[in-house]
Amino acid sequence: MSIPDLVDGELKLTGRITTASNATFLGSIDGAMVVYKPVAGEHPLWDFPDGNLANREVAAYLVSQAFGWNVVPHTWLREGPMGEGMVQLWREPDPAQSPVDLVAADAVPETGWRHVLDGRDEHERMVTLIHEDSAPLRRMAVFDVVVNNADRKGDHILAMTDGHRHGVDHGLTFHVEPKLRTVLWGWLGDALSTDELDGIDRVKAGLSGELGTALAGLVSAEELTAFVARCDQLRSEARFPAPSGDMPAVPWPLF
Repeated sequence: MSIPDLVDGELKLTGRITTASNATFLGSIDGAMVVYKPVAGEHPLWDFPDGNLANREVAAYLVSQAFGWNVVPHTWLREGPMGEGMVQLWREPDPAQSPVDLVAADAVPETGWRHVLDGRDEHERMVTLIHEDSAPLRRMAVFDVVVNNADRKGDHILAMTDGHRHGVDHGLTFHVEPKLRTVLWGWLGDALSTDELDGIDRVKAGLSGELGTALAGLVSAEELTAFVARCDQLRSEARFPAPSGDMPAVPWPLF
């Protein structure tokens, strides 16, 4: 079986993801299914530089690799039918699993889940946002803290059949200001595990080598400095942080 040439192989578009806020396409490269987000299809944002979201997606993947947790599917920059953009290997989620859920307030499971917040639905019934209490999701939450993920929606978490969880859509990351918006607040204040602390140490070690060099070509010097500071702070405090900054603590919509 031949190995797909993901960098130079022809990128063929097969469909469009219409629910995405920026131009997002399904495609294939030598038989490998991918997601393609051209820079030309990025909509301007008031708080992030124009034409830079693809870089941030790739930077997030590199940090995921340094952690060693495979949070982000393989992601890279390359030319496509609409110019340069971010390309990411497609990962098909298990539709039977929901790592994040909205349930009736009186139906929250007693074990295996973490409470995030309470609210009312369109019929004024009390509901609760919960997420599973699992090691893969904890790792994703740690990853989100250091990359300063401003958009961790429930639908940005892909549940694999084997229990692994992938995170996708990382264009809104690496801002210099605190912008963490996530549905994964269930471990707020909990101590980080040895595994999680070791992961941060691997990232910090990589910053003095290839990781630091690669990130310097993808985000600004100020953003890289802020990223290093977040790693240092999280490692020093060794606990899941509380929300900070002026932005809402959760994204909208939640899914």
